[in-house]
Amino acid sequence: MRIDILSLFPEMFTGVLETSILKKASEKGAVSYKVTDFREYADNKHKTVDDYPYGGGAGMVLKPQPIFDAVTTMTSKNETKTKPRVILMCPQGERYTQKKAEELATEDHLIFICGHYEGYDERIREHIVTDEISIGDYVLTGGELASMVVLDSVVRLLPDVLGKAASHEQDSFSTGLLEHPHYTRPADFRGMKVPDVLLSGNHAYIEEWRTKEALRRTFRRRPDLLEGYSLNEQQMEWLSEIKKEEETY
Repeated sequence: MRIDILSLFPEMFTGVLETSILKKASEKGAVSYKVTDFREYADNKHKTVDDYPYGGGAGMVLKPQPIFDAVTTMTSKNETKTKPRVILMCPQGERYTQKKAEELATEDHLIFICGHYEGYDERIREHIVTDEISIGDYVLTGGELASMVVLDSVVRLLPDVLGKAASHEQDSFSTGLLEHPHYTRPADFRGMKVPDVLLSGNHAYIEEWRTKEALRRTFRRRPDLLEGYSLNEQQMEWLSEIKKEEETY
């Protein structure tokens, strides 16, 4: 996968892209990153990329020309010749989900646009952008931090990046449910014990426990997720048991 990032503050990405999983993914050849200051594409001697909004109002608006030219250049350099997904990080965009991360992870080329100031010229949205993404119902200073969140969630899904597919296939939201609890040694820590089932060696029983606990955690913390989740007959029975247990909890 190739990832291009358009930002006025490219130095913000140095630490993020050069550590942990994102760095390992690059070293393995699973992904390549390029962060570009889109001031480089400004067609004026002062490298101005913003201007006052038509009709008046507070703040400055990003001009279309630098973004249009930057995206055109990056698209033309795409060796796979596939059309990139051009992602605008924006509080007005669709709310980001694990499903969206999995969708983006199948692409060959992603271009992230990180804006600042009051907003973007609307023609950027209408004619260049393929996806508008929001990571939550709040406003950040710019799109850099939001794009880092999306980058991390997408790159970790690429083949061989985490080593084992199961590392992310059982993540919260990947299955539609929140993930079950985890434990490690010691089995007894200051009187707090690991559930006996996890020490039993009975893998079928362990898997059943994990599924039930995932249902329990989802019911407790994010019951809204169950509304769109297709439960099989066994899971419906377990959920019914969990609801009765929770009533007396």
